[in-house]
Amino acid sequence: MKWNWGTGIVIGMIAFMSFITYMVVTMSTNKKFSYDLVTEEYYAKEMAYQTEIDAETKTNNLNEKIEGTKTSDGWLLSFPEELEASKINGKVFLYRPSNQQLDFDLPLVLSGSNLLIPDNKLIEGRWNITIAFTYNNEDYLYKKSITY
Repeated sequence: MKWNWGTGIVIGMIAFMSFITYMVVTMSTNKKFSYDLVTEEYYAKEMAYQTEIDAETKTNNLNEKIEGTKTSDGWLLSFPEELEASKINGKVFLYRPSNQQLDFDLPLVLSGSNLLIPDNKLIEGRWNITIAFTYNNEDYLYKKSITY
């Protein structure tokens, strides 16, 4: 068989197509390359987005802001003193972008004006915290990305 530039191009194209096919099959079947959607009900959440914007605006308009700090016991969230802790009802949702199995909810139970997310529930890395709560029949929403 004679080796010329046409044969080289055909062999190069076959090698490239084989590589691309291998990568597509590997990426779509290997669990190591599995990534979760941000949210399962993205369309329903999109329809309620204006409500979230209004609730977030109310939270941002508070005189004091909700502060989060890393402590040896976990992540400590401090609520503004202007909010009476006994009138706050809601939940805390922690979302792990890299692994859906690590996501969890907590009821919003304050001790004083603080909420502690225990260290044993968090692993190192990026987390998104969403606190949805009501105070005096008004909805509030706090969102923050943290690195624990």
